Amino acid sequence: MQKKFVLVAALAILALVLVVAPAAAQDKVTVTWFVGLGTGSNAEQIEVQNKVVEEFNASQNEIELVISIASANEAADDLFTTLVAGGTPPDIVGPIGVGGSNRYADLWADLQPLVDSTGYDLSVFDPALVDLYRNAEGQLLGIPFAVFPSITYYNPGLFDEAGLNYPPQEFGAPYVMPDGTEVPWNYETAAEIAKILTVDANGNDATMEGFDPASIQQFGLNFQWARLRLMWTNIQPEDWYDEASNTVTIPESWRTATQWIHDAVWTSHFMPNATYDASEAFGSGNAYSSGKLAMAITPLWYTCCLGNSVGNFEWDLAVVPQSLDGEYHVATDADTFRMLKDGANPEAAFTVLQYLLNEAVPSLAPTYGAFPARPSAQQAWIDSKNAQFDWGINWQVAVDSLAYNNPGNMHHESNMANYGKATDAVFAFQTMLFSDAGQSIDVGAALDELQAEVQAIVEES
Repeated sequence: MQKKFVLVAALAILALVLVVAPAAAQDKVTVTWFVGLGTGSNAEQIEVQNKVVEEFNASQNEIELVISIASANEAADDLFTTLVAGGTPPDIVGPIGVGGSNRYADLWADLQPLVDSTGYDLSVFDPALVDLYRNAEGQLLGIPFAVFPSITYYNPGLFDEAGLNYPPQEFGAPYVMPDGTEVPWNYETAAEIAKILTVDANGNDATMEGFDPASIQQFGLNFQWARLRLMWTNIQPEDWYDEASNTVTIPESWRTATQWIHDAVWTSHFMPNATYDASEAFGSGNAYSSGKLAMAITPLWYTCCLGNSVGNFEWDLAVVPQSLDGEYHVATDADTFRMLKDGANPEAAFTVLQYLLNEAVPSLAPTYGAFPARPSAQQAWIDSKNAQFDWGINWQVAVDSLAYNNPGNMHHESNMANYGKATDAVFAFQTMLFSDAGQSIDVGAALDELQAEVQAIVEES
């Protein structure tokens, strides 16, 4: 009888567990994280992301984080659009860049109310970096995660051969000319130095009378793999789109910058045109890595493509030149995670977002190849790069550059009506500018045509 009672009691307890356990699981708030609109879809990244999800779920018992990764065989845009249209949007999306997020600009949540209500500490980031994520209305649509400031990569060996001092590695420091005079490190100085560093087959540099632009063996400067708007906003950041009136204006500073670029390619010849750039001698589109380009102004992510075996030279970093206004302005590529404003559980989603931006950074940043915006995580990234490039690169240049970051409305991927098509039009102009067709153009007239074209595009929306 006693055994029967024990058995019945045990069965009753088991039944209670079976009833209560699912109920407890159901009490957890589900938060979904969508990956695929940016990086995050290769096998190594998927493994790390899944581990982050597992660790978050094990760290607490109130939220169940579920990840959805668009594989290489899926159209991530289509899948994401279907989820939104079907009324089942994910809570968090990322990592995603500024330009990539523009297609869905109306979907992102303003995080400022959640930052305020939770006391989330934004003071660890430079205010300029936080402002990158604010839209024209002042809404905070993201929090810094992965940042790639523009910097000047330079080849010390080519400077040594030319008897030139290296470009400065500190903001505010002058450039020291060969005769010892100090001049501002600006785009005018960069051009003068780049001419000396541009050499033809006979050993003449671009300042010499006998220089032959048809036989250039070494160039002084380029903006490696940069789109034109990044070049423009490095030379002088501007807000060129007025949302209220839906109008586009190419500012005078960008006209000056375009003429500077045109002259660099076609008059002074210190910047490679499209033919030179595509040639095998100059890395088939990766001129700086060929070891035959003295300086490249490009974002920090370019470390991805400078392995020791490519170019066979030891490079270093310097600050970008001062812009046309005499101040330093840094065009910064940036990826982060964004929340959807129509998400079902914003408070829980923000809890997950904080985890991705804090505890998960040591795991996620390396797998994304990202320089962390969070200062406490930057040294680990620097250590990993020093292990790869072991000759003493001055990474402090990258850290210091974040204080000079361009704000969101002057970012080189700032949003505008019909963003994708407008971006394509600017890239087509850039392609023409560097091709043979660009050699004889009237820059001002060509920019007038571009402005009219982009204006027509934004009016289509």
